[in-house]
Amino acid sequence: LLQLQDSYSKSGIACLTGEELGNSLQSLDLGEGEDREADPCWQVKWHLGKLIKKMMSRSYEENISAINVERTLTLPQAEGPQPRAPARRIAAHLTGSSSRRSSLSPRINPLPRRGIGHKINNWESSRKGHSFLYNVELRNGELVIPQTGFYYIYSQIYFRFRENENEDSDLLGQVRNPKQLVQYVYKLTNYPEPILLMKSARTSCWSKKAEYGLYSIYQGGVFQLKREDRIFVSVSNSDIVDMDKEASFFGAFMIS
Repeated sequence: LLQLQDSYSKSGIACLTGEELGNSLQSLDLGEGEDREADPCWQVKWHLGKLIKKMMSRSYEENISAINVERTLTLPQAEGPQPRAPARRIAAHLTGSSSRRSSLSPRINPLPRRGIGHKINNWESSRKGHSFLYNVELRNGELVIPQTGFYYIYSQIYFRFRENENEDSDLLGQVRNPKQLVQYVYKLTNYPEPILLMKSARTSCWSKKAEYGLYSIYQGGVFQLKREDRIFVSVSNSDIVDMDKEASFFGAFMIS
């Protein structure tokens, strides 16, 4: 038996050494006649060809499976949550108007929806200098919020007093030493009264020898605002407010 197996192995190797393996594999599917089945060379080639085809088929299936897994991991799922569209950029920077007195409304009484102080109405917003409006609207001195979110709001008001020799001395003393300089930032909502967001104050006492008395009040903060909310600035002592465009300004931009 051992001699027969050894003889069969040697004859199989001899079958493959006599011709190229590729040519042998191409002739395997030509049919299985009685002559071929009795031929030991043909049997070796047939078994070897079946083994090679089986290995190639298995390798192909493994490669296809790997490609499918890779596509599953890399391609977005249609049924899963889609990425959110980028939020609109919302920003505004309003500068002081050259006509200082006309930009201030008459004194405001503490009535519903009125607030305290003098509301600044006529901010410059027509892209003159540094002013601009980007996806936000200005109505009667109020920035109208177009989208709910968190906003950084800021404002600076420039108070400037200049001595006038023709002024009455008593009135001059009152102006030189006002009780306080205050800046308010309000928001208007559906609530009956405006809501105070920020205020900043200074008490001034200017020297009688100084030609000018100057103060700047700046404040800023992050607030959650809703769509259609409106924000505005009001001040005390409007007679000494200077609406210089580089010194008095108001703005907001959305951060999230």
